Amino acid sequence: MKKIPNTARGAGKLREELVNLKTVERPRIVKAIAEARAHGDLKENAEYHAAREQQSFTEGRIKEIEGKLGHAHIVDVSSMDAGGKVVFGSTVKLIDVDNEESITYQIVGEDEADIKHGMISVNSPLARALIAKMEGDEVVVQVPGGERCLEIVEVRYI
Repeated sequence: MKKIPNTARGAGKLREELVNLKTVERPRIVKAIAEARAHGDLKENAEYHAAREQQSFTEGRIKEIEGKLGHAHIVDVSSMDAGGKVVFGSTVKLIDVDNEESITYQIVGEDEADIKHGMISVNSPLARALIAKMEGDEVVVQVPGGERCLEIVEVRYI
């Protein structure tokens, strides 16, 4: 299986979630199942079935996170300097050529992407258009409303 790029911060968040699932959620669910079993007949015990469903979801999420971390290629952005080139993990300040609007995005892994916080997935059309470009370059990106022409003003590695 191929390596999945992740920033150090993103991998840390996945590890935190994994620890929480294993040390807090899993024991809580086991306790809830035990309590529900104590109520008697399991066929019509909604609490038991809800707890088992939670257990199934939690175990699935644990396996998913372990798989992602096992295949993660962790990139420490702060220790790199690509000489103004846009690479995975870099923070890019852009200006929309048409309306002079300034926007800033960090290119991150799929699990870290959060547009509200200016973090876009490396697999997004915008990130793919920006990768390997330099400060001062203009890129044209196809968006739902048509094409947008963006100028790369600054590239930072933080």
